Amino acid sequence: MKDSKNLVQTDGIDLVTFGQRLRHLRRMRGLTLAELGERIDRAPSVLSLIENGRREPKLSLIEQLATALSVPMTELLSRQPPSRRAQLEIALADAQQDPSYRRLGLPALKIGARVPTDVLEHLVAVAAELRAQQSKPAATPEEARAANAALREAMRERGNYFEVIEREAADALRAGDYAGGPLSQGMLVSVVSKHGFAIRYVQDLPRSVRSLTDLRNRRIYVKQEPVGAHSPRAIVLQALGHFLLGHQVPRDFADFLRQRVEANYFAAAVLVPEHAAVTFLRHAKENRNLSVEDMRDVFSVSYEMAAHRFTNLATHHLDMTCHFVKNDAGGIIYKAYENDGVIFPADAAGAIEGQRMCRHWSGRRIFSAADRFSPHYQYSDTPSGTYWCVASVDPGSERGFAITLGVPFDDARWFRGRDTTKRTKSTCPDPSCCQRPPARLAARWDGMAWPSARAHSHILSALPSGSFPGVDEADVYAFLERHEQD
Repeated sequence: MKDSKNLVQTDGIDLVTFGQRLRHLRRMRGLTLAELGERIDRAPSVLSLIENGRREPKLSLIEQLATALSVPMTELLSRQPPSRRAQLEIALADAQQDPSYRRLGLPALKIGARVPTDVLEHLVAVAAELRAQQSKPAATPEEARAANAALREAMRERGNYFEVIEREAADALRAGDYAGGPLSQGMLVSVVSKHGFAIRYVQDLPRSVRSLTDLRNRRIYVKQEPVGAHSPRAIVLQALGHFLLGHQVPRDFADFLRQRVEANYFAAAVLVPEHAAVTFLRHAKENRNLSVEDMRDVFSVSYEMAAHRFTNLATHHLDMTCHFVKNDAGGIIYKAYENDGVIFPADAAGAIEGQRMCRHWSGRRIFSAADRFSPHYQYSDTPSGTYWCVASVDPGSERGFAITLGVPFDDARWFRGRDTTKRTKSTCPDPSCCQRPPARLAARWDGMAWPSARAHSHILSALPSGSFPGVDEADVYAFLERHEQD
């Protein structure tokens, strides 16, 4: 069976939640398993396995079930448990699989209808505290890089397109009566409030968090920040995304990383809605005028979000492969994605983050351009082929990150900037390309230099402990207590 909690592996169908929703809708209509089975020509035993989260239904079966129950497919596929009771049952089932719980040696508790809801509340709370008490460092740097590499590989296999999250984002916009155009502050408030949350802007938000959601009082706390990749709109929507996508407390660092990617995707899909974005991109492609800058301006988002959102839609809707990379002035890669065959530098585990990109790539050459804040277009001949790229430096970032979007040579014809005459040649990862100093300088200075390296202490230590790595829970709880009566 596929991992029911891994959106990348199951196209977003959480088998346990799906089963809960199916059982809930069946009972609401007064149907037995046998009666529902007769309507769709399936054995009751098959439906029982699905309701208990033990079998993944095919798309055709989901369509049949939705028709038989007279509900839209989105009602069945929602990642939101149908009731608080169902949410508790799922949480307790997950808790019993956690190593901290299993080490107690207790027999498995069958969660039947006779178990009172308040007992489930207590058991889930105790299990969460047990996990917190026995928490260990979320991951070593090696484990974190391996988890990141595995997630990036899964993203590449699906062209970085998540249909279920696109659907959740579209549903969220419909609930807020979105009519088109950039998402205004008023529309943001409407979307959030329609899902039962309120936004609170504060100045004393704990330093270890970008947002904090009070589930008891249904408030999302954020600090006002300059408009950009992490503007309040995106941060609020990321917080809402965790809720709408049915995220639970991360089981490990890989789960934490997956949830963060999904929440970021949800925020981008709300701010740059699929239907509007695809219409815009197809029109631009027809006119051979695709441009990240235009996408940024039309949807009023950051350059980084516009470029990364392009990677979500390009393969699925435009039949185009691409790559994306974010790096600093020294060439250190912070984020990267590709499904066009470009070869990023990587360590033995396949991790890209933290590696230094070739000096001849556009993401590095833009820092020596006369105007680093204007788009830098160039062609790059590499061992895996020739690519056209556009790079831009984020003017709102103190560290000056460069954002690059690139495509294979043949697809350059669809983009503005394709007529650039800038062209470089890179033979990386061959060390002779740019990693080794020129022979003349090496002969003169070998053995005569002793640099003092800038230490990156986080590389030497395990990631912070806790379910949410790096979050100071003492600060978080003190903050919530302070603002409870606001």
